[in-house]
This record gives sequence, structure tokens and C-alpha cells, in this order.
Amino acid sequence: MASTAIDSMIHGCLFSTDEMRRIWSDESWVQKWLDVEAALAQAQGELGVIPRDKAQSIVEHADAALIDVPSIGEYFKSSITLVPLLKAFKAALPGDVGEFVHWGATSQDIMDTALVLLERESHEVIVRDMKVCLKYALALAQKYRNTAMAGRTHVVHAIPITFGYKAAVWADELGRGIERLEEIEKRLFVGEMSGAVGTLASEPEKGLETQERVMQILGLKTPVIAWHVARDNQAEFISVLALCAGTLGRINHEIFTLQRTEILELEEPFFAGKVGSSTMPHKRNPAVLENVLALCRGVRSIAPLMTEAMINENERDWSCFISEWEAIPRACHLMACALQKSRNILENLIVYPEHMERNLNAQKGLMMSECVMMHLAGKLGRYTAHDIVYEGCMKAYEQEVPLKDVLMRMPEVTESFSEEEVDRMLDAHSYLGRAADFVDRVVDKWSAKAG
Repeated sequence: MASTAIDSMIHGCLFSTDEMRRIWSDESWVQKWLDVEAALAQAQGELGVIPRDKAQSIVEHADAALIDVPSIGEYFKSSITLVPLLKAFKAALPGDVGEFVHWGATSQDIMDTALVLLERESHEVIVRDMKVCLKYALALAQKYRNTAMAGRTHVVHAIPITFGYKAAVWADELGRGIERLEEIEKRLFVGEMSGAVGTLASEPEKGLETQERVMQILGLKTPVIAWHVARDNQAEFISVLALCAGTLGRINHEIFTLQRTEILELEEPFFAGKVGSSTMPHKRNPAVLENVLALCRGVRSIAPLMTEAMINENERDWSCFISEWEAIPRACHLMACALQKSRNILENLIVYPEHMERNLNAQKGLMMSECVMMHLAGKLGRYTAHDIVYEGCMKAYEQEVPLKDVLMRMPEVTESFSEEEVDRMLDAHSYLGRAADFVDRVVDKWSAKAG
């Protein structure tokens, strides 16, 4: 019976994906432990550390389907080591083959290496979906490259941008997140096979060769030295996920904000039959966006826990592992779900260019104050022009009249510019700067990386 939101038949779709649940399932944990034990046996068989036929039998029987998984949980109540697995595995092996399992290893060697294998699968899914989100952000940037909208700073209108420019900023940030995820691979995908305290004392003759061969079999990097108590790589993985969750959170929050009834420039995907309220039939709530925001908040909250787990005692301390076994899967679950939902939002985002156009004129020309000031500065100087335009803007704001009406009553303006020139200054479409060029730069930079 499920007792967490992640595994719930009711709430599960809001907190994880079937794909990520499979990766972090009990059966998957057990299989990864067995994969490491099999790699160890194979390496030792090849090197003559254990009999080759025993090694072959271990490899052939390293199947989670042969293991009594519930029994492992029962043993864990009294022994937080790999002994429960080893007992269950020995029972599945013929003859005395079980006597050659786990030769020279320590529980943490197997558990740490298996954790890295699980992280590698999760990392692959997360990078894949980050790339898909990047692809959709780039598509939005290209499609709306020249679609003017209000730029906002401090939540109020600033000067015009294009929606393509905004989406390009999203894409650029997503691209950097992908780079970070790919960059940590060289540190994260490192296995562990070093014995009790990391010195390989139990395998003095062929320990280094065994370690190297195990990592070759598993496709992992060989550690320079044991990292039993050095948990910085695990903390880095979740910290990078937290950064990516910050990016996803910001993008989804921006869409959430722009879906407000008073703005309604963007809207999360909608379909007939999607109900926003049990009592207000008109509601088209941004429920999926809210879901993603909650998920990303959850991922970010796990990063501090992982840095706390870096502090542990001497050459072994189970407290860090207990924290990691709960925190790392949870972060991967939440991140996978956030990405799955973000993919759909970005792919099927509803965009309202006509509302963007309407909102450009919401302040009746005040958005173009910088443009007017810069034109006037060429004749009167920067600070003088600012004072003049500021005075006009405050009058227009407080009287709620078009800025043009005020400007055309100001001698400093009319003596320098014709009404036609003032109209051009107040045209939002004429003051988009290099927005379109920046879109092109982002598209050129990240297109090859997109999924």
C-alpha cells in the first residue's frame, strides 16, 4: 500500500512519473546491487581472485527476479548493511557459489556504486527532458521573434520587448542548465570498490586491477581514492538539480503571472473538459503551472539537506547514506515530474499576441518615455531631457491621459519635433532594439543541443 505522494495511486501523477518510479523501485535498487556484485565477481574471475566458474554462476544469477525482496526489508530493521541482500542472493545461488559473492568488498562499495548507477539512469532522463524543454523554448523564440509585448521590471511596464526575446532568455538559461548537468558527469559517475575503510586491505595483490575492471564493466570512472565519507559529488548532483528547478520554476512562474485575467498574454494548455473549479464553471485555472511551481520548490528544498549530509564521521557514517537514500530519489522524482509537465506547457503554450498588443498601450504611451527622452537628449542634454519627460509623464500618469497629449503641450518638445515625429517616438514597435538579433544568437547557440 502506497503511503507517500510519489507512489500514491491518487496523487502520484502530481509528484513523479512512471519512468522515474521504475528507476527508483525496490526491484531496481536490488538489481543495481546485483549488477555491482556481478561485475565484482566477473572481474575477480577474470583475474583469478575467485574461481572462474563460480564467478560465471554469480553473473548468471544476478537477477532481482530471483530475490525475495520483502525479506531484505525485514532484515533492514536490524541491519542497515548489504547483509540482507547477500543472504537473499546466497539462497538463490547453487551449491557453494554464495561463498564467493562480495569477495573483499564492503557494503558501502556496493551501495554507493549502485546509487551512482541509479543516478546515471535518472540523469539521462532529466537531461533528455531538459533538452526537449529547450527545443520548445527555442521554437517559441523563433515563432514570436518579432511579436512585440510589454517588457516589465519590478512588475510594472518598462519598455517594449518581443515575446520571442523573453522565450530566448528562457532557452539560454535552460541551455546552461543542460551544460551543468553534462559537466558533472565526470565527477558523478564514479564508482566505489575499496574495501572496509577504502584501503583495499582485503585485496592486497589484485585490488587495484579488480577495481579498474569492475568500473570498466559498469561503464563508470575509477575513483582516485575512496569517497566513502566524501559526499560532495552527491551534493553537487542535487545542487545542480536545484539550479535547474530554479530555472523551470522561473519560467513557469512567468507564464503563471502572465495568465492573470488582467494580463492574459500567455496561458497553460487547455482542452475541452478540463475543469478549473467545482463551483465556478468559467474558471480556467493555471493548475499545471501551480503543480510545477510546487515541484520545483520541493527540489530546491532538498539541496540544503544534501549539503548537510556531507558532514559525517571518520571513515564511515551511515547517517549520510540514510539522508541520501531518501533525498536523492525524491529530488529525481519531483524533477522528472516538473520536466514532464513543463514539456507539455512549453509545447502547447497558448499565446495571445492580440493581448500583448493591447497591453502595450495600457499606459497610453508612458512605456515610451525612454525613447522620447533619448530623442530630446540629443538636443537638450541627457539630464535636462529626463527632467522634462519626467514632468510630462507624471502629469499623464496622474491625469490618466495619453502621454502624447501632454508632450504636445510642452514647448521643449514641440519646438524640436513635429507631431509625426512624436508619434514615431511613441510607437512601441519602433523601439524593440536588437531583440530579434538576440533571439537569433540564442537559437544559433543552442539549436544543436536541443532535443
